[in-house]
Amino acid sequence: MQLLLLACTGGPVDSAEPAATLTAVTFNTGTSEGMGHDAEPDDGYTGEHAEISDTWYGDGLAWLPAVAATEAFFTQVEADVVGFQEIHWSEECADIPEEAWPDFTCSEWSAGDPTVAQVVLGEGWQVACHPGKPDKCAAVRRSFGSFVGCDEDFCLDGLAGSTIEGCGSGARVGRGVIELAEGGELVLVHVHSSSGLSSEDEQCRVAQVEQVFVDLGDGEPAANGARNLILGDFNTDPGRFTGTDDSAVRWNDFVNEDSEFAFHTEVGPDAPGSYGGLADIDHVVSDAFAGSCWIAGVTEGRDPVIDAIYFDHKPVVCGLAESL
Repeated sequence: MQLLLLACTGGPVDSAEPAATLTAVTFNTGTSEGMGHDAEPDDGYTGEHAEISDTWYGDGLAWLPAVAATEAFFTQVEADVVGFQEIHWSEECADIPEEAWPDFTCSEWSAGDPTVAQVVLGEGWQVACHPGKPDKCAAVRRSFGSFVGCDEDFCLDGLAGSTIEGCGSGARVGRGVIELAEGGELVLVHVHSSSGLSSEDEQCRVAQVEQVFVDLGDGEPAANGARNLILGDFNTDPGRFTGTDDSAVRWNDFVNEDSEFAFHTEVGPDAPGSYGGLADIDHVVSDAFAGSCWIAGVTEGRDPVIDAIYFDHKPVVCGLAESL
């Protein structure tokens, strides 16, 4: 393991003071290469947009209408903590040619401007990203709390994490300790597990689950607090894939009715699909809260973030209160 740990956020948390009721959101804001290719020009996101997105923006959230729609979504949701996967890192605009700017965030961004994550959340937030992975970030509303060791509104590499050898660069599991405005602390664990169907991909996901519950790379599990909230894109379906994916089995080894940890998102063969309407891979887990979740554009009565065919994931929103 090549370590990329930040000591300021790495220590165990012992505080057991009450945590505030909270709204947690996990949102893979990326698009896929195939999105938009069948759209008519008046549908908004077209095949031309999709080609530019894939070539220059890593298919992260960068198309301006989707950025605006995501900003409106977060205004309505009034979240307290958020996990973003596949959100465009604005500093990359310096290396993107001007011909790829129209309709994308680079056309409106200058050095020193807020990142896409900050833009969609608005003022009053703190954002911290995984070591070596600026497209994977967690955020906390300042009225709810602040990340220990992060003094600015945006902290690149602000979460603790480590690279798993053979599973790409950077950290796919990040730990942030939130000092709560009402007193006490909450450990937020943000996950964006490796994708893919190969046995190597599967074993990388297994190792990432073990970073959450066994050892992040500093001798402590990522979830090392008195209260832990785990959220993100697991890239496996713990309810449907237990017969085909060891990483789904591994999640269930640690999150089950006999453990301290429980899924707040639905899990099972009939759980709603947060990814493409087919798989349930975006989840929220904790050992200290109770509550329920909904999925934008999937749960009855909940509108999609945008009508255009852009996002391949749907945001998951959970209302949680500390369980006694």
